[in-house]
Amino acid sequence: MKILSGRDFARLVERRGVSGSHHIYGKPGTVVRLSIPIHGNRPLKTGLLRHLAKLTEISAEELE
Repeated sequence: MKILSGRDFARLVERRGVSGSHHIYGKPGTVVRLSIPIHGNRPLKTGLLRHLAKLTEISAEELE
């Protein structure tokens, strides 16, 4: 089996008709899975941004 990067594998999957618009993140030792919507350069809505910041323990000051 050929070794592929994540980006190359994503391209291969996309060529087969599979698509997605979210990046999924996790941190070892936790059960939290973070799904961040990526829709071009559109800004995240305030409520979603607050929720994601809370899950990742990012302060409001860090978002400024």
